[in-house]
Amino acid sequence: MNFEVTPGMRRLGASVLGMEAIVAGLITPVAITVAGVEPWLAVTAGIGLAVLCVVVAGLLKRPFGYVAGSVVQVLAICTGFLVPTMFFLGAIFAALWITAIIVARRIEGATSR
Repeated sequence: MNFEVTPGMRRLGASVLGMEAIVAGLITPVAITVAGVEPWLAVTAGIGLAVLCVVVAGLLKRPFGYVAGSVVQVLAICTGFLVPTMFFLGAIFAALWITAIIVARRIEGATSR
């Protein structure tokens, strides 16, 4: 299967990852104060995921960036083990990620004809 990266895919994917970076950063204080997670673990998971989102958003010019973005979605869902609400939010971001790729490919495929 040929996976061509389109400008719309980059824009939508980077938007999803940007919003996800904000949410990932904000789980740090929630994990510490509400869930009682050790601060070192909460900072590593929350801030680490936020930084990873930003780095992967920069990699979306190449097809492997979308593989990395999909891994980020799995990691976001896994943060639900620290803050249970993240199971739900991670699933929402994963759905947005998949939708962004599909919609951008369809729209740009239709406009290129």
